[in-house]
Amino acid sequence: MIPNSLISFNTEKLHCEEIDFLVVGGGIAGMAVSLELKNFNTVLLYKNGISETCTYNAQGGIACAVSDWDSPEKHKEDTMATGSGIANPAAVEILVREGIDRIKDLVSMGIVFDGDKSGYHFTREGGHTCKRILHIEGDSTGRKIAEFMYKKVASERKIRILHSHFLVDFISQENRITGALVYNENEMKFLIFRAKAFILASGGAGNIFQETTNPSGITGDGIAAAYRCGAVLEDLEFYQFHPTTFYQAGAPRFLISESVRGEGGILKNLNGERFMLDYHPAGELAPRDIVTRAIIDQMKITGANCVYLDLQGIKDNIRRRFPTIYNFCRRYGIDPNKQLIPVRPAAHYFMGGVKTDLWGKTNIENLYACGEVACTGVHGANRLASNSLLEGLVFGWRVGKKCIEVSGTKLPRLKMKNIFPRKADILIDKEDLKRSIRSLMWRNVGIERDESHLRIAEDKLIDWTKYAFLKEFSDRTWFETLNMLIVAILITKAASARKESRGTHFRKDYPEEDNKNWKKHITISRNGMDI
Repeated sequence: MIPNSLISFNTEKLHCEEIDFLVVGGGIAGMAVSLELKNFNTVLLYKNGISETCTYNAQGGIACAVSDWDSPEKHKEDTMATGSGIANPAAVEILVREGIDRIKDLVSMGIVFDGDKSGYHFTREGGHTCKRILHIEGDSTGRKIAEFMYKKVASERKIRILHSHFLVDFISQENRITGALVYNENEMKFLIFRAKAFILASGGAGNIFQETTNPSGITGDGIAAAYRCGAVLEDLEFYQFHPTTFYQAGAPRFLISESVRGEGGILKNLNGERFMLDYHPAGELAPRDIVTRAIIDQMKITGANCVYLDLQGIKDNIRRRFPTIYNFCRRYGIDPNKQLIPVRPAAHYFMGGVKTDLWGKTNIENLYACGEVACTGVHGANRLASNSLLEGLVFGWRVGKKCIEVSGTKLPRLKMKNIFPRKADILIDKEDLKRSIRSLMWRNVGIERDESHLRIAEDKLIDWTKYAFLKEFSDRTWFETLNMLIVAILITKAASARKESRGTHFRKDYPEEDNKNWKKHITISRNGMDI
């Protein structure tokens, strides 16, 4: 059903570059890896540019227990509680303790977090029991960290940054990666990289859903490529939907940071009624899955297509504290100082991904993963707000340290491959297929799920594979579409298998958490599913 390679190719006829390390993806995780490997011949691939990474677009901040009133133990407790019983305690322990050192590293390099002479300014977000979110220039944390780290990476003589380069496939032999097939979009040609280790830091897959906060290029490419070469994937049923994205006809689904609610923003329904306290004692700062489902419930009750954020309680502080959000709303005719902001949920973050150990190693030799593309189990069934940037820093650093250990090894011998082209005489509208995947996943495998809709989705997705893989195109749109189709199938299968509700995975036909039978993980590989 799903081939081992997206396209046909002959390794003997392609240009091959020999390097020490190949890093795929340049968000915070990929750049953290690259900086650790700065003394080696390292190539960092961007499908697009730095501004098209989720790191760049992260608004809220970065969670870390560095205040006098906080501690790693408290941060761990909040992370474990939000993970709904299946977060990996060892991974969480690493996150909250090593995260403090990684924040100190950033500060020593020159990053300046918001604060004054008395210390840093912290905010609070959903699931946190105290204020521990660091931020930069209000809601510009991700952008400022991304720009800062990019300059550091670009200044390193041995690191080469390549833009508009797309990972098509890994070349493997006997459970070992020997090369990577990459498409140079600028020159419209393919090349192969041989390396001592290959690091995936390519992000999640938000664009398999119609509504998402992710940039348009986040299409699950690394996850799909890892699956095709035999990697084990884990926790694919757990996709986090952010409760509050800007909702207005014709406007992009712009993230309205959870920090807005942390500073005092109130959610109201169509009738102007505050509703979150009816769903959780923490109100607007309940874990994201609870807030998301509460919003969906209120939309159903009132017959509306959105709810509203009321910022009147913080109107004197909006423009200074949230300049990016303020300016965006004004561009679309809404003054947050005077008007309610229309919001609704959208796909935001993938807890599942390529299964790794605590050092980013996968079950495939020479293949590592970190950041959102990876699954260490640190998030369990639901991610604690603002733990994502911290995860990228911590586990990106660990992957870099682990890869240094293999820097003295010889390059693995490249497996020669000659895969013959698929030439079905059919017409395929690539953009239409991509839109259909996104629409189907949003309707059937989105915030609320049930057996009948999941079965319909899986049947349709599998039907589409019967012709989608018969014909071959050599362009990015087609690669993305096929990767989206693969990831969509795998998510749907995992969601169908988990017959309970846990964290972000909500089944209307199994609405309760079942710790007796389902306090465990689901893994998927080319060998099948393991529960």
